[in-house]
Order: sequence, then structure tokens, then C-alpha cells
Amino acid sequence: MSQRILTEVVRGQAAIDGAGVHLQRVLGLRTTKSFDPFLMLDGFDSKNPNDYIKGFPWHPHRGIETITYLLKGKMEHGDSLKNKGLITDGSCQWMTAGSGIIHQEMPLESEHMLGAQLWLNIPQKHKMDPPKYADIQAQSIPKIQEEQATIAILSGTYKGQKGATNGSYFDVQYLDIELQADSEWHYNETPNQDTLFLYLIQGDLALDSDFKNFESKACALLTKAQSSPSEPNDTLSVKAGPNGARFFLLSAKPLHEPIAWGGPVVMNTKEELDLAFAEIQNNTFIKHP
Repeated sequence: MSQRILTEVVRGQAAIDGAGVHLQRVLGLRTTKSFDPFLMLDGFDSKNPNDYIKGFPWHPHRGIETITYLLKGKMEHGDSLKNKGLITDGSCQWMTAGSGIIHQEMPLESEHMLGAQLWLNIPQKHKMDPPKYADIQAQSIPKIQEEQATIAILSGTYKGQKGATNGSYFDVQYLDIELQADSEWHYNETPNQDTLFLYLIQGDLALDSDFKNFESKACALLTKAQSSPSEPNDTLSVKAGPNGARFFLLSAKPLHEPIAWGGPVVMNTKEELDLAFAEIQNNTFIKHP
């Protein structure tokens, strides 16, 4: 049985975004090729409200999906489709910007703000589709309890159990795994051709056949090993450290499409990008109110 191989570790860098939110930017423009179709990943982890209370006031998006998942904390949100809601402990906002949406995300003072926002690329032929929104509450996210692990299935399927969603345009596997101290976990449900990475949000984790360590707030990219047609999936093996580990597993088939990225807009050509910002300026950005 072939193993996924650890080929890249991307460490989070301190950044400030929105109106002054302190976060860890892990994935971004420099990682788009190797992590395709995943564009950006920001981690939130603070017990100081001054780090995040100013939030992300009204701003536009086009051409992407934003997936905001909180393990702890509260965040109010609203958008130009007149959606309003509250992301709380263990819940998720899955927003498809499509042709254009204007929204805001405003964290509320909490004992602990812990979670991540992921940007997912939209295929070229669907970038101008109408925007949509999914409010995924904690109680609607299936969980599987194993001997030494708890797996929450935000998106995709795990051991035959369907998750809260399956992605808008292609299959996205998004698992939240809580692993007990010094325990191992083995996984073989991602097709060989798919991009697969782990985001370690708490604790310590070792992985692949050598169990190499990588630190918290980092993403580990695991590429396919040489495999035969009879083995459509590679195996992933991880081991938690003495304090356990909490990590997200994400996978999807890469798009292999050109990227033109400007702030909150991700298109395929510079001309499309220029048009988007011209429409923001002349108030014609929103196509589907």
C-alpha cells in the first residue's frame, strides 16, 4: 500500500487584515500552485479581543468561496443577499461569492477566538455564477467517534458518512480531527490525483513513514506516492504528540487554471480582474442582488 509523502511545510506568518485583525496567514499567493485549488488560509487564535474586535467590515468578493470555521468564539456576518447570522463554537459559514457579493464578518468578544478561514478557488466557467451562502450549524456537522480520535465531517464523506456539505462545484473533503495524546490515525479516502494537506491548529503532530514533526499553525502538503491503478487512494498516517493534536484535513482535485488575484477578487485573467475593480468603482459590481 502506497503512502502520501510529506513534501512541503508552510508556516504561518503574523499578519493584520480587515480593520485590524491579527491573524496567522498560512496559505497565500505564493502557495497557489502547490495547494491548488486552495488559495488562502488564515488562522485565528487569540484570547485578547483587541486582536480581532475591529473585524472585517463591508468588503467585496468575486470568483472564490470563503469557508469560515470556528472551534471557539463568535462572529456576526451579513451580506448583500440580505443573509445574516452568527458563527459560534463548532459552526461554519460557507459563502460562494460567484459573480460578486459584499459582506462583513465582525467577531464578538469571546473567551477564546480559535478557528480558520479558507479561500477556495471557483472553476473558470462558474466564476460568474450567482452568489450563494450556507450557514452550517455545529449540530448539523456529523461526527464519528473512533477509539482515539473524533472526526467532524464538514464536507465530503468519511467511512460512508456524508458531511454537512460536499462543496459547490467539486468534491471537497474537509475533516476536523481531534486526536488523543500519543495515538496514531490512518486515512486512505483521498484519490491519488487530489491535493491533500493538513492544517495543525493545536498540539503536536508527526506524519508519514518517518513521523517527522511540524509545529502548530502550519500546513503540511502530502503528495501522492507512486501507485498502481489497483490502489486509487494513497494512505496517510499521523501520530499525535504528548498533548494530543487538533488538525484539519483538506483535499480536492486541482483545477490547473491560471490565476489573476487582486485582494478580495480572484479571476483567471488580468482583464477580468481590471473589470471587477472598475465595476466596484462604478457600482455595477453586484450582478445578482
